Amino acid sequence: MDVQAFPFEAMASRCELRLATAPGANGAALARAAIDEVRRVERSFSRYRADSIVARINAAAGGDALACDDETNALLDYAGVLHASSGGLFDITSGVLRRAWDFRRPVLPAQAALDALLPLVGWQQVERAGGAVRLARAGMEIDFGGFGKEYAADRAAALLCAAGVRHGYVNLGGDLRIIGPQPDGAPWSIGVQDPRDSERLAAAIPIASGALATSGDYERFIDVAGRRYCHLLDPRSGMPVSHWRSVSVLGPLAIAAGSCSTIAMLMQEDGLAFLDRSGMAYLAIDQQGQRYSKDVQAASP
Repeated sequence: MDVQAFPFEAMASRCELRLATAPGANGAALARAAIDEVRRVERSFSRYRADSIVARINAAAGGDALACDDETNALLDYAGVLHASSGGLFDITSGVLRRAWDFRRPVLPAQAALDALLPLVGWQQVERAGGAVRLARAGMEIDFGGFGKEYAADRAAALLCAAGVRHGYVNLGGDLRIIGPQPDGAPWSIGVQDPRDSERLAAAIPIASGALATSGDYERFIDVAGRRYCHLLDPRSGMPVSHWRSVSVLGPLAIAAGSCSTIAMLMQEDGLAFLDRSGMAYLAIDQQGQRYSKDVQAASP
């Protein structure tokens, strides 16, 4: 079997499919179908596209309920589960806080700006009935960005598996769903970025199945007066979390691994206990560079 790499751009990220296909199989056609599925998810659920269901829900905030299809309702169900399991910290209505935060300039938002937005945050204000959804207050928004890439990775991997692919992975901006091991049965060695040096790896993790996702404070951040403020915001205060540099989680699905890593980041000092309760393997690095891991055979890069 030949292993082929198919790089592409999606969801504002560098992405790649790595596939091993049987002789005679059209790897390029399989890759195109998987990439098309990733882009379908992006078109359907990106808040940046005016024609997406998310943008239409947001545009109707404070007005009438909007009927949703089964896929959208399933994602809303999942968002409710994440809200409950995180004690309210994973809240898909908190994206509205980006109106106050500009991670392109090292300037903190005024408290008055945050105070004006916080009443628009709150999953409990998302009204659902009969397959329709309504945001109770004008100006509210939902955002599936907290698990959108991971969901797309799982969808693409499911499509490839159904087409007979047994070896390879889907990598969407560092969130991976593994379809199966290398053709010789060996696991793939997946690098985890050093959260303080983009040119180095913190670890190399062998993985033959399942998924690996990482959340960290290095993706989008500003430094103000020697302190780092990252894009992961506590929905109660509107302020960034600061306990962890990064959290990587191995799980059965990319959406599960990614959600778990993000919740651990949001829980700050309580994140380690949450990771232990999750039953999933992890590698977490705190602000002092101390590492915590469970069931991860990470090699030094």
